[in-house]
Amino acid sequence: ALDSQSGIEVMALLDELASQGHVVILITHDREVAARAKRIIEIRDGLIISDSAVADAQPSAVNPTALQAVDLRQRLSAGSEHNGAWKGELLDAVQAAWRVMWINRFRTSLTLLGIIIGVASVVVMLAVGEGSKRQVMAQMGAFGSNIIYLNGSAPNPRAAKGIISEQDLAALAALPEVQRIMPVNGAEASVRFGNLDHTSYVGGNDTNFPAIFNWPVAQGSYFSDADERSAAAVAVIGHKVRQKLLKDVADPIGRYVLIENVPFQVVGVLAEKGASSGDSDADNRIAVPYSAASVRLFGSRHPEYVVIAARDAGKVRQAEQAVSRTLLRLHNGKQDFELTNNAAMIQAEARTQGTLSLMLGAIAAISLLVGGIGVMNIMLMTVRERTREIGIRMATGARQRDILRQFLTEAVMLSVVGGLAGISLALLVGGALLLVKIAVAFEWLAVFGAFGCALVTGVVFGFMPARKAARLDPVAALTSE
Repeated sequence: ALDSQSGIEVMALLDELASQGHVVILITHDREVAARAKRIIEIRDGLIISDSAVADAQPSAVNPTALQAVDLRQRLSAGSEHNGAWKGELLDAVQAAWRVMWINRFRTSLTLLGIIIGVASVVVMLAVGEGSKRQVMAQMGAFGSNIIYLNGSAPNPRAAKGIISEQDLAALAALPEVQRIMPVNGAEASVRFGNLDHTSYVGGNDTNFPAIFNWPVAQGSYFSDADERSAAAVAVIGHKVRQKLLKDVADPIGRYVLIENVPFQVVGVLAEKGASSGDSDADNRIAVPYSAASVRLFGSRHPEYVVIAARDAGKVRQAEQAVSRTLLRLHNGKQDFELTNNAAMIQAEARTQGTLSLMLGAIAAISLLVGGIGVMNIMLMTVRERTREIGIRMATGARQRDILRQFLTEAVMLSVVGGLAGISLALLVGGALLLVKIAVAFEWLAVFGAFGCALVTGVVFGFMPARKAARLDPVAALTSE
């Protein structure tokens, strides 16, 4: 029922399919069209009245060995063509998918929007969570990840609080697990400069303070061993004390401040450090010689607590156990002391921050799931719109797996493009957050994980529409409106 030119084009297409190895069965009343076939079977009244294959068959003596050799070569050649065919089929599917996406640019962009937002949300949320975690860990680590705190405590409510003696300190300092040890005698005290008053923590320390806490002096210098031996009235003030009392003083070094009405000369200003998680601001501190704090301020030689630096930051727990055994021996088995360490706090904080990061990532993953549902909806609409195209392809030799591959490739292409665009958007957002001083730390595992999730989402949500397309009846598809 075609005009001559269209008939020639259709027959050329069928000839090309036949040359590629497809079996083409053509039903026609036109003998000119039938003459192009390699085999003609004529049917009348439901009976076969002629078959050109039977007529052309001529009995001849053929060497069976030669037939086997020819058959083997044909099978090897067909196998070689089949091994390379899948690459061409995959390339054709990718090109077709890209062509469909480009033709329907507006619909494609709406579909991609869900995936882009989903991937970007996951990457940015995880990056913000990881950045916050690293910031807190670094801040806590600045106070010493190998630090153990020793305090006297009461073994029971009616007993007296334990005292850490100089003999205890000497024994602990001799332990191989201990690198440094420093007693601290301190308390909250009122500090005055001119007509300004401020409340600060005043701690009597020795010269191990900067090394144990990794806390350098920003201005001036730390007091010396000679100052410690002579109970000199010198002080090293924290950054916050400097801002509260000596903000308008160009050079605070050499100035005198009153600590509990006792004049102390400022010899240095500690570098700004901030606060560890949940603690008061560490910069609101004044360090004075231990001897001066005991004699001039608090009237007691016993330390408020003792700071112990473990030799190996990875073996803080072992150092803590060694300290505990030594003190139990010196205190006749009485548990009148308490040990805490920064490593445990840092690990607990890391677990908390990790849980928060996972929660943020899970919330963001919901948007990725929504994007996947969008892909499925669009693909279902696409299958419905292209029903006749599917019917024509199946009528001209396309197999179910060809149709499945075509639509599945389109879904994967949407996910790949959306995933790459989402990662790019996440990096841009991350850069903007860094400019406004928000801690962001991108991890390649999170980036690749989000992209992989987008890819899996495309495959999972694209499979059902692709399978529906592959299972269409060619006759029903061709007759659909």
